[in-house]
Amino acid sequence: MSHPSETDGAAADGAPGGSTLESRGLEPVPDAERTGRVRELFPTWVAANISVLLLTMGAGLIVFNGLNFWQVLLVAVAAPVLSYGIVGVISIAGKRGGAPGMALSRAVFGQRGNLFPGSLIWVARWGWETINAVTGAYAVLTVLDLLFDVKSNTFLIVVTLLAFVSCTFLVSGLGINALRVCSRWSTYLFGAFSVLVLVYLVANTDWDAVFAKPAGSTAMLVAGIGTIAAGGISWVPSGPDFTRYLPRTASSKGVVGSTVGGAGIVVLPMVLMGAVMAVSTPDLASAQDPVSFIGELLPMWISVPYLVIALIGMLLINSMSMYSAGFTAQTLGIKVSRAAAVSVNAVISLVFGFLLMVVATSFIGSFISFLTLLAVAFSAWIGVFGVDMLHRKSYDAAALMDTTRTSAYWYRGGFAWQAMTAWAVALVAGLLFTKVDWFAGPLASSWIGTNGLGWAATIVVAGVLYAVLPRRRPAAAPTAPAALADEPEAEERTTVSI
Repeated sequence: MSHPSETDGAAADGAPGGSTLESRGLEPVPDAERTGRVRELFPTWVAANISVLLLTMGAGLIVFNGLNFWQVLLVAVAAPVLSYGIVGVISIAGKRGGAPGMALSRAVFGQRGNLFPGSLIWVARWGWETINAVTGAYAVLTVLDLLFDVKSNTFLIVVTLLAFVSCTFLVSGLGINALRVCSRWSTYLFGAFSVLVLVYLVANTDWDAVFAKPAGSTAMLVAGIGTIAAGGISWVPSGPDFTRYLPRTASSKGVVGSTVGGAGIVVLPMVLMGAVMAVSTPDLASAQDPVSFIGELLPMWISVPYLVIALIGMLLINSMSMYSAGFTAQTLGIKVSRAAAVSVNAVISLVFGFLLMVVATSFIGSFISFLTLLAVAFSAWIGVFGVDMLHRKSYDAAALMDTTRTSAYWYRGGFAWQAMTAWAVALVAGLLFTKVDWFAGPLASSWIGTNGLGWAATIVVAGVLYAVLPRRRPAAAPTAPAALADEPEAEERTTVSI
């Protein structure tokens, strides 16, 4: 059954091809409205990575991890392939079920059980949106300084943060059509200016100094891959949100390829450019302001338009995050529309952003610590959900929306104990191997911990434990229409009462 608080006023214009304003909420998208195309995912994931923070992170690989250029190149290739490969695989669930990721998660954890990983993921998004809002505000402040010699102060910080968060709320509230249009044009503009910046760096960089840097340790190389990959890992639960409008017959390989390709085409050059910049400006990796260095290294005719375009990119990243966060809030039973749920995240990112810009002493330190914990928090869900996808080819639309005891996804008391056990144990295990500025697990000095693989251990523990815990295989749905088939074989649904 459908509940008004979750459908968010779904109408015919809720899907792409209707009006610009998306009105559809959690409920699965009907086949007739699933007119999206796989190639539209490419600019979506390009836009999700248009952030100058990648420059800072690339510089950190040189300054903090002690890597050389060729090691950074390996990191810049491996990280997006690994992390966005996972995003792409989990995104396949979106075309199978036609619903947002955290709504599909109800089928795995149970209607009540899903509240636990859902709450953690929703809270984690606050931090991600705060980081992006702060970076966007710094970009505005840097442009004002370069053009008008206006220096940053507390009043300007509040104004720029408010402006950025307000624009984010507007775009995310419009829905997926608006996000796709903005993503397409920002991809073109950012790509063109990134090539311009790359050409400038090639012509003005001391390449002898770049290639003379000695290699770092293997542990720091592996940890660097994990640090860059953490940004992609944070998008995994959101992947189905952007594929739910795809037809069930859409190519799964195409979904994964477009996701990895869109992210990789941005991550690779941005991380490399940051590493090259760090040779001449080694202090940029530890700067409180992660943006102003661009104005110092590039001439104004490049830096100003580049920052403006990057600002648009960061606006889109936050809009995509808030778009998904709205769905996550609804899956928690918060009886508000998606737009109202998004506004909650907007206010939170505004408050936390002010604290980070005015009170915190180290932006990049806070950012890396946050990414590390974020990866562990999301990885516990990934391991369980991913293994479940191996056995589940479809989702029961009615059961997803039915939050009462009559739901096929109610299981025992609203909980799927196998999924809950695997998730909780994996979460604790991952934290045992994790170390950040203000927290260190008892196993952080182990090989897994020193190589920054706490997040990978979390996925493995969650997946293996969920796979071995006893549970019956999904039973075929006798009433599933042939049109709902994702594969040639009949659709399946979980109707087990545990």
